Amino acid sequence: MRILLDECIDRRLAKEIVGHEVKTVPQMGWATIKNGELLTLAEDEFDVFLIVDRNLSFQQNLPRFNLAVMVFAGTE
Repeated sequence: MRILLDECIDRRLAKEIVGHEVKTVPQMGWATIKNGELLTLAEDEFDVFLIVDRNLSFQQNLPRFNLAVMVFAGTE
């Protein structure tokens, strides 16, 4: 599985996801790209996009993208 970590997620998490190809948004050179375009780019190269932005589903029409989006809900 190809997994993309959003720039707000600690890149060290990539080492903990064993058996999958994991890249970060900055590694892909996409750090300044807004969410809509980022999702469009990601769906061509990744299977899953891991984020912490709980509002993404309100900002984007996620079902139109061929990409699973998983939101990490951290503890505060």
